[in-house]
Amino acid sequence: MSFNRAIVVGAGLAGLSAAVRLVEAGKAVTIADSAAQAGGRCRSYHDPQLGLTIDNGNHLVLAGNQAVARFRKTIGATTELAGPDHADFAFADLGDETRWTLRLNDGPLPLWVLIKGRRVPGTSVADYLSLGRLLAGKASETVGARVPTVGAVWRKLLEPVLLAILNTPPDKGSAKLTANVIKESLLKGGKASLPRIAEPTLAAAFIDPATQWLAAHGAPVALGRRLRAIETDDDRVTALDWGAGPEPVAADEAIVLAVPPWVASALLPELTVPDAFHAIVNAHFACSPPAGAPAMLGLLGTTAHWLFAFPDRISVTVSAADDIVDLDRAVLAERFWDEIQRAYGFTAPLPAWQIVKEKRATFSATPEQDAKRPPAATRWRNLFLAGDWTQTGLPATIEGALRSGETAAKLAIEAKHG
Repeated sequence: MSFNRAIVVGAGLAGLSAAVRLVEAGKAVTIADSAAQAGGRCRSYHDPQLGLTIDNGNHLVLAGNQAVARFRKTIGATTELAGPDHADFAFADLGDETRWTLRLNDGPLPLWVLIKGRRVPGTSVADYLSLGRLLAGKASETVGARVPTVGAVWRKLLEPVLLAILNTPPDKGSAKLTANVIKESLLKGGKASLPRIAEPTLAAAFIDPATQWLAAHGAPVALGRRLRAIETDDDRVTALDWGAGPEPVAADEAIVLAVPPWVASALLPELTVPDAFHAIVNAHFACSPPAGAPAMLGLLGTTAHWLFAFPDRISVTVSAADDIVDLDRAVLAERFWDEIQRAYGFTAPLPAWQIVKEKRATFSATPEQDAKRPPAATRWRNLFLAGDWTQTGLPATIEGALRSGETAAKLAIEAKHG
Protein backbone atom coordinates (compact mmCIF):
# COMPACT_ATOMS: atom_id res chain seq x y z
CA MET A 1 0.00 0.00 0.00
CA SER A 2 1.10 3.58 -0.64
CA PHE A 3 1.85 6.10 2.08
CA ASN A 4 -1.27 8.16 2.76
CA ARG A 5 0.34 10.74 5.02
CA ALA A 6 3.63 12.57 5.22
CA ILE A 7 5.58 14.59 7.75
CA VAL A 8 7.91 17.18 6.24
CA VAL A 9 10.66 18.34 8.60
CA GLY A 10 11.97 21.72 7.49
CA ALA A 11 10.22 24.60 5.72
CA GLY A 12 13.02 25.92 3.57
CA LEU A 13 12.49 25.81 -0.17
CA ALA A 14 13.25 22.08 -0.32
CA GLY A 15 10.73 21.26 2.37
CA LEU A 16 8.09 23.58 0.94
CA SER A 17 8.61 22.04 -2.51
CA ALA A 18 8.18 18.52 -1.11
CA ALA A 19 5.10 19.52 0.88
CA VAL A 20 3.46 21.17 -2.15
CA ARG A 21 3.97 18.09 -4.33
CA LEU A 22 2.74 15.74 -1.62
CA VAL A 23 -0.39 17.79 -1.03
CA GLU A 24 -0.92 18.01 -4.78
CA ALA A 25 -0.85 14.20 -4.87
CA GLY A 26 -3.60 14.01 -2.28
CA LYS A 27 -1.50 13.13 0.75
CA ALA A 28 -2.28 14.44 4.23
CA VAL A 29 0.78 16.53 5.07
CA THR A 30 2.13 18.14 8.22
CA ILE A 31 5.14 20.42 7.90
CA ALA A 32 7.21 21.88 10.72
CA ASP A 33 10.29 24.07 11.07
CA SER A 34 12.39 25.06 14.07
CA ALA A 35 12.70 28.69 12.97
CA ALA A 36 10.30 31.54 13.63
CA GLN A 37 9.58 31.88 9.90
CA ALA A 38 9.58 29.67 6.86
CA GLY A 39 12.12 29.97 4.07
CA GLY A 40 15.36 28.71 5.57
CA ARG A 41 18.26 30.58 3.97
CA CYS A 42 15.84 32.22 1.51
CA ARG A 43 14.12 34.48 3.97
CA SER A 44 13.05 38.11 4.11
CA TYR A 45 12.66 40.36 7.11
CA HIS A 46 12.19 43.97 8.13
CA ASP A 47 15.50 45.42 9.22
CA PRO A 48 15.06 48.29 11.70
CA GLN A 49 18.60 49.54 11.11
CA LEU A 50 17.79 50.14 7.45
CA GLY A 51 14.08 50.77 7.83
CA LEU A 52 13.61 48.38 4.89
CA THR A 53 12.46 44.85 4.22
CA ILE A 54 15.42 42.90 2.84
CA ASP A 55 16.39 39.38 1.93
CA ASN A 56 19.12 37.65 3.90
CA GLY A 57 21.01 37.29 0.62
CA ASN A 58 20.85 38.28 -3.02
CA HIS A 59 19.60 35.00 -4.41
CA LEU A 60 18.88 34.86 -8.10
CA VAL A 61 17.53 32.27 -10.48
CA LEU A 62 17.71 31.88 -14.24
CA ALA A 63 14.83 32.18 -16.67
CA GLY A 64 15.43 28.59 -17.76
CA ASN A 65 15.05 27.12 -14.26
CA GLN A 66 12.20 24.66 -14.76
CA ALA A 67 11.64 23.67 -11.12
CA VAL A 68 11.32 27.36 -10.22
CA ALA A 69 8.68 27.79 -12.92
CA ARG A 70 6.77 24.66 -11.83
CA PHE A 71 6.81 25.63 -8.16
CA ARG A 72 5.66 29.20 -8.72
CA LYS A 73 2.92 28.09 -11.10
CA THR A 74 1.53 25.55 -8.64
CA ILE A 75 1.46 27.92 -5.66
CA GLY A 76 0.02 30.75 -7.75
CA ALA A 77 2.91 33.14 -7.17
CA THR A 78 2.11 36.44 -8.85
CA THR A 79 5.08 38.53 -7.72
CA GLU A 80 7.29 38.98 -10.75
CA LEU A 81 10.87 37.82 -10.98
CA ALA A 82 12.61 40.91 -12.31
CA GLY A 83 15.38 40.96 -14.85
CA PRO A 84 16.53 42.17 -18.26
CA ASP A 85 15.03 41.23 -21.61
CA HIS A 86 18.40 40.01 -22.85
CA ALA A 87 21.25 38.19 -21.13
CA ASP A 88 23.58 41.17 -20.76
CA PHE A 89 26.03 40.99 -17.86
CA ALA A 90 27.85 44.18 -16.91
CA PHE A 91 31.31 44.08 -15.34
CA ALA A 92 33.75 46.63 -13.95
CA ASP A 93 37.38 45.90 -13.09
CA LEU A 94 38.35 48.53 -10.54
CA GLY A 95 41.93 47.30 -10.68
CA ASP A 96 42.63 48.28 -14.28
CA GLU A 97 39.60 50.59 -14.67
CA THR A 98 38.05 48.63 -17.54
CA ARG A 99 34.35 48.09 -18.04
CA TRP A 100 32.46 45.81 -20.40
CA THR A 101 29.18 44.04 -20.90
CA LEU A 102 28.98 40.39 -21.88
CA ARG A 103 26.06 40.13 -24.30
CA LEU A 104 24.77 36.63 -24.96
CA ASN A 105 22.58 36.11 -27.99
CA ASP A 106 19.10 34.74 -27.39
CA GLY A 107 19.51 31.49 -29.33
CA PRO A 108 21.53 28.40 -28.38
CA LEU A 109 24.35 28.93 -30.89
CA PRO A 110 27.08 30.96 -29.11
CA LEU A 111 27.26 33.64 -31.79
CA TRP A 112 28.25 36.21 -29.14
CA VAL A 113 31.74 34.69 -29.09
CA LEU A 114 32.20 35.71 -32.72
CA ILE A 115 31.38 39.38 -32.12
CA LYS A 116 34.10 41.48 -30.53
CA GLY A 117 31.71 43.86 -28.80
CA ARG A 118 29.82 41.03 -27.12
CA ARG A 119 32.67 39.07 -25.58
CA VAL A 120 35.29 39.86 -22.94
CA PRO A 121 37.53 42.71 -24.14
CA GLY A 122 40.98 41.68 -25.25
CA THR A 123 39.93 38.14 -26.14
CA SER A 124 39.68 36.28 -29.43
CA VAL A 125 37.41 33.48 -30.60
CA ALA A 126 40.26 31.01 -30.05
CA ASP A 127 40.36 31.87 -26.34
CA TYR A 128 36.91 30.33 -25.90
CA LEU A 129 37.52 27.01 -27.63
CA SER A 130 38.78 25.34 -24.46
CA LEU A 131 35.43 25.98 -22.73
CA GLY A 132 33.99 22.96 -24.49
CA ARG A 133 36.23 20.83 -22.29
CA LEU A 134 34.12 21.79 -19.30
CA LEU A 135 31.16 19.92 -20.76
CA ALA A 136 32.96 16.59 -20.50
CA GLY A 137 34.06 17.00 -16.89
CA LYS A 138 34.11 13.82 -14.83
CA ALA A 139 32.80 13.56 -11.29
CA SER A 140 36.36 13.37 -9.95
CA GLU A 141 37.67 16.37 -11.90
CA THR A 142 37.95 20.01 -10.94
CA VAL A 143 37.28 22.98 -13.18
CA GLY A 144 40.98 23.76 -13.02
CA ALA A 145 41.79 20.36 -14.46
CA ARG A 146 39.60 21.00 -17.49
CA VAL A 147 40.29 24.60 -18.53
CA PRO A 148 43.16 27.09 -18.22
CA THR A 149 42.92 29.20 -15.06
CA VAL A 150 44.92 32.10 -16.49
CA GLY A 151 44.15 34.72 -19.09
CA ALA A 152 41.34 37.18 -19.69
CA VAL A 153 38.57 34.63 -20.28
CA TRP A 154 39.30 33.03 -16.94
CA ARG A 155 39.83 36.19 -14.90
CA LYS A 156 37.12 38.32 -16.42
CA LEU A 157 34.43 35.72 -17.13
CA LEU A 158 34.78 32.21 -15.79
CA GLU A 159 36.25 33.01 -12.39
CA PRO A 160 33.65 35.59 -11.28
CA VAL A 161 30.69 33.74 -12.79
CA LEU A 162 31.65 30.30 -11.50
CA LEU A 163 32.46 31.74 -8.08
CA ALA A 164 28.88 32.98 -7.89
CA ILE A 165 27.42 29.71 -9.17
CA LEU A 166 29.50 27.32 -7.05
CA ASN A 167 30.21 29.49 -3.98
CA THR A 168 33.56 27.72 -4.04
CA PRO A 169 36.97 28.77 -5.39
CA PRO A 170 36.28 28.05 -9.08
CA ASP A 171 39.52 26.25 -9.90
CA LYS A 172 38.75 23.74 -7.14
CA GLY A 173 35.07 23.43 -8.04
CA SER A 174 33.46 20.33 -9.50
CA ALA A 175 33.72 20.15 -13.28
CA LYS A 176 30.64 17.93 -13.37
CA LEU A 177 28.44 20.37 -11.45
CA THR A 178 29.73 23.23 -13.58
CA ALA A 179 28.97 21.31 -16.77
CA ASN A 180 25.43 20.60 -15.59
CA VAL A 181 24.77 24.29 -14.98
CA ILE A 182 26.21 25.26 -18.37
CA LYS A 183 24.08 22.65 -20.14
CA GLU A 184 20.92 24.06 -18.59
CA SER A 185 21.75 27.71 -19.20
CA LEU A 186 24.48 28.83 -21.59
CA LEU A 187 24.04 25.93 -24.01
CA LYS A 188 20.33 26.70 -24.25
CA GLY A 189 21.07 30.29 -25.15
CA GLY A 190 20.64 33.73 -23.71
CA LYS A 191 16.90 33.34 -23.10
CA ALA A 192 17.54 30.44 -20.69
CA SER A 193 20.41 32.37 -19.05
CA LEU A 194 18.44 35.50 -18.20
CA PRO A 195 19.06 36.40 -14.53
CA ARG A 196 15.93 36.76 -12.46
CA ILE A 197 15.79 38.43 -9.03
CA ALA A 198 12.88 38.34 -6.62
CA GLU A 199 11.34 41.79 -6.25
CA PRO A 200 10.46 43.11 -3.82
CA THR A 201 11.55 40.12 -1.74
CA LEU A 202 12.20 36.38 -1.75
CA ALA A 203 9.33 35.94 0.65
CA ALA A 204 6.90 37.60 -1.75
CA ALA A 205 8.12 35.59 -4.73
CA PHE A 206 8.46 32.15 -3.15
CA ILE A 207 7.80 31.71 0.56
CA ASP A 208 4.58 33.59 1.30
CA PRO A 209 2.59 32.17 -1.64
CA ALA A 210 3.85 28.66 -0.78
CA THR A 211 2.84 28.82 2.88
CA GLN A 212 -0.49 30.39 1.95
CA TRP A 213 -1.13 27.67 -0.64
CA LEU A 214 -0.28 24.94 1.85
CA ALA A 215 -2.51 26.46 4.53
CA ALA A 216 -5.37 26.74 2.06
CA HIS A 217 -4.94 23.03 1.29
CA GLY A 218 -4.99 21.94 4.93
CA ALA A 219 -1.22 21.85 5.54
CA PRO A 220 -0.21 24.96 7.49
CA VAL A 221 3.46 25.28 8.45
CA ALA A 222 4.10 24.83 12.18
CA LEU A 223 6.94 27.13 13.23
CA GLY A 224 9.18 26.95 16.29
CA ARG A 225 8.94 23.16 16.29
CA ARG A 226 12.36 21.49 16.36
CA LEU A 227 12.90 17.80 15.74
CA ARG A 228 15.11 16.52 18.58
CA ALA A 229 15.58 12.86 17.69
CA ILE A 230 14.65 10.16 15.20
CA GLU A 231 14.12 6.58 16.30
CA THR A 232 14.56 3.74 13.82
CA ASP A 233 14.08 0.00 13.84
CA ASP A 234 15.64 -2.04 11.07
CA ASP A 235 14.54 -0.42 7.79
CA ARG A 236 12.02 2.18 8.95
CA VAL A 237 11.64 5.25 11.12
CA THR A 238 9.47 4.37 14.07
CA ALA A 239 9.23 7.60 16.10
CA LEU A 240 10.01 11.31 16.05
CA ASP A 241 10.83 13.29 19.19
CA TRP A 242 9.87 16.97 19.02
CA GLY A 243 10.90 17.64 22.59
CA ALA A 244 8.10 15.99 24.55
CA GLY A 245 9.17 12.40 24.04
CA PRO A 246 8.95 9.99 21.09
CA GLU A 247 5.82 10.18 18.96
CA PRO A 248 5.16 6.98 16.95
CA VAL A 249 5.27 7.17 13.16
CA ALA A 250 2.28 5.38 11.68
CA ALA A 251 2.77 2.61 9.15
CA ASP A 252 1.20 4.69 6.38
CA GLU A 253 3.27 7.80 7.19
CA ALA A 254 6.34 8.90 5.20
CA ILE A 255 8.98 11.31 6.48
CA VAL A 256 10.74 13.92 4.35
CA LEU A 257 13.78 15.29 6.16
CA ALA A 258 14.53 18.72 4.66
CA VAL A 259 17.02 20.19 7.12
CA PRO A 260 20.65 21.34 6.76
CA PRO A 261 23.19 18.54 6.35
CA TRP A 262 24.73 18.99 9.79
CA VAL A 263 21.30 18.69 11.36
CA ALA A 264 20.47 15.59 9.31
CA SER A 265 23.71 13.85 10.30
CA ALA A 266 23.20 14.75 13.97
CA LEU A 267 19.76 13.15 13.85
CA LEU A 268 20.97 10.15 11.83
CA PRO A 269 24.74 9.60 12.27
CA GLU A 270 24.67 6.83 9.67
CA LEU A 271 24.10 9.39 6.92
CA THR A 272 27.03 10.56 4.82
CA VAL A 273 26.64 14.26 4.09
CA PRO A 274 28.83 17.15 2.92
CA ASP A 275 30.92 18.44 5.80
CA ALA A 276 32.82 21.38 4.28
CA PHE A 277 31.09 24.69 3.68
CA HIS A 278 31.73 28.20 2.42
CA ALA A 279 30.45 31.52 3.69
CA ILE A 280 28.53 34.23 1.89
CA VAL A 281 28.59 37.85 3.05
CA ASN A 282 25.91 40.27 1.92
CA ALA A 283 25.64 43.97 2.60
CA HIS A 284 22.68 46.30 2.17
CA PHE A 285 22.81 50.10 1.98
CA ALA A 286 19.70 52.28 2.29
CA CYS A 287 20.50 54.37 -0.76
CA SER A 288 18.86 54.53 -4.15
CA PRO A 289 21.30 53.60 -6.92
CA PRO A 290 22.32 56.26 -9.44
CA ALA A 291 20.26 56.57 -12.61
CA GLY A 292 21.26 54.05 -15.23
CA ALA A 293 22.94 51.65 -12.82
CA PRO A 294 22.64 48.07 -14.11
CA ALA A 295 20.48 45.74 -12.05
CA MET A 296 23.57 43.56 -11.55
CA LEU A 297 27.19 44.62 -11.81
CA GLY A 298 30.06 42.17 -11.49
CA LEU A 299 33.16 43.62 -9.83
CA LEU A 300 36.79 42.60 -10.16
CA GLY A 301 39.73 43.90 -8.17
CA THR A 302 37.50 44.46 -5.14
CA THR A 303 36.28 42.70 -2.02
CA ALA A 304 32.70 42.91 -3.31
CA HIS A 305 31.85 40.49 -6.10
CA TRP A 306 28.42 41.66 -7.28
CA LEU A 307 26.35 44.80 -6.82
CA PHE A 308 22.56 44.66 -7.03
CA ALA A 309 20.63 47.87 -7.68
CA PHE A 310 17.18 47.88 -6.10
CA PRO A 311 14.88 50.91 -6.12
CA ASP A 312 15.39 51.50 -2.38
CA ARG A 313 18.84 50.05 -1.72
CA ILE A 314 22.17 48.91 -3.08
CA SER A 315 23.19 45.40 -2.10
CA VAL A 316 26.52 43.59 -2.20
CA THR A 317 27.31 39.88 -2.40
CA VAL A 318 30.63 38.20 -1.69
CA SER A 319 30.79 34.48 -2.46
CA ALA A 320 33.17 31.99 -0.83
CA ALA A 321 33.71 34.74 1.72
CA ASP A 322 35.59 32.66 4.28
CA ASP A 323 38.48 35.14 4.48
CA ILE A 324 36.26 38.12 5.39
CA VAL A 325 33.32 36.59 7.23
CA ASP A 326 34.87 37.26 10.64
CA LEU A 327 35.90 40.86 9.90
CA ASP A 328 34.28 43.67 11.86
CA ARG A 329 30.95 44.61 10.35
CA ALA A 330 31.69 48.35 10.34
CA VAL A 331 34.99 47.73 8.57
CA LEU A 332 33.18 45.74 5.90
CA ALA A 333 30.52 48.41 5.49
CA GLU A 334 33.14 51.14 4.94
CA ARG A 335 35.06 48.97 2.48
CA PHE A 336 31.97 48.02 0.49
CA TRP A 337 30.69 51.59 0.39
CA ASP A 338 34.01 52.81 -0.99
CA GLU A 339 33.82 50.17 -3.73
CA ILE A 340 30.20 51.05 -4.53
CA GLN A 341 31.10 54.71 -5.00
CA ARG A 342 34.01 53.83 -7.26
CA ALA A 343 31.93 51.35 -9.26
CA TYR A 344 29.00 53.72 -9.79
CA GLY A 345 31.05 56.90 -10.09
CA PHE A 346 29.51 59.03 -7.34
CA THR A 347 30.39 60.33 -3.89
CA ALA A 348 28.07 60.25 -0.89
CA PRO A 349 28.24 59.80 2.89
CA LEU A 350 27.87 56.28 4.21
CA PRO A 351 24.11 55.64 4.51
CA ALA A 352 22.36 53.27 6.90
CA TRP A 353 23.74 49.79 6.29
CA GLN A 354 23.39 46.16 7.32
CA ILE A 355 25.82 43.26 6.98
CA VAL A 356 24.38 39.73 6.76
CA LYS A 357 26.77 36.80 7.23
CA GLU A 358 26.05 33.14 6.47
CA LYS A 359 29.07 31.16 7.66
CA ARG A 360 27.79 27.84 6.30
CA ALA A 361 25.87 29.21 3.36
CA THR A 362 26.44 26.24 1.03
CA PHE A 363 28.42 23.04 0.88
CA SER A 364 31.79 23.30 -0.83
CA ALA A 365 31.08 22.34 -4.45
CA THR A 366 34.25 20.31 -4.93
CA PRO A 367 34.38 16.78 -6.36
CA GLU A 368 35.15 15.42 -2.88
CA GLN A 369 32.15 17.08 -1.25
CA ASP A 370 29.85 16.32 -4.18
CA ALA A 371 30.66 12.63 -3.66
CA LYS A 372 29.34 12.92 -0.09
CA ARG A 373 25.92 14.17 -1.15
CA PRO A 374 23.33 11.47 -0.43
CA PRO A 375 20.44 10.51 -2.71
CA ALA A 376 16.89 11.29 -1.68
CA ALA A 377 16.15 7.63 -0.91
CA THR A 378 17.62 6.23 2.31
CA ARG A 379 18.06 2.79 3.87
CA TRP A 380 14.87 3.52 5.82
CA ARG A 381 11.96 2.85 3.49
CA ASN A 382 9.74 5.57 4.98
CA LEU A 383 12.41 8.30 5.14
CA PHE A 384 13.43 10.56 2.24
CA LEU A 385 15.90 13.43 2.10
CA ALA A 386 15.48 16.87 0.53
CA GLY A 387 17.84 19.83 0.37
CA ASP A 388 20.21 21.49 -2.06
CA TRP A 389 22.97 19.41 -0.41
CA THR A 390 21.48 16.12 -1.63
CA GLN A 391 22.32 14.62 -5.03
CA THR A 392 20.50 17.07 -7.29
CA GLY A 393 23.22 17.22 -9.95
CA LEU A 394 23.49 20.97 -9.36
CA PRO A 395 25.42 23.18 -6.95
CA ALA A 396 23.55 24.60 -3.96
CA THR A 397 20.93 26.71 -5.74
CA ILE A 398 17.25 27.56 -5.46
CA GLU A 399 16.63 25.38 -8.51
CA GLY A 400 18.44 22.48 -6.85
CA ALA A 401 16.54 22.89 -3.58
CA LEU A 402 13.18 22.85 -5.36
CA ARG A 403 14.14 19.82 -7.44
CA SER A 404 15.22 17.96 -4.33
CA GLY A 405 11.79 18.49 -2.81
CA GLU A 406 10.13 17.21 -5.98
CA THR A 407 12.35 14.13 -5.97
CA ALA A 408 11.72 13.32 -2.30
CA ALA A 409 7.98 13.77 -2.76
CA LYS A 410 7.90 11.57 -5.85
CA LEU A 411 9.71 8.78 -4.01
CA ALA A 412 7.36 9.06 -1.05
CA ILE A 413 4.31 9.02 -3.34
CA GLU A 414 5.50 5.95 -5.22
CA ALA A 415 6.86 4.02 -2.22
CA LYS A 416 4.95 1.20 -0.55
CA HIS A 417 4.61 0.36 3.12
CA GLY A 418 3.70 -2.80 4.95
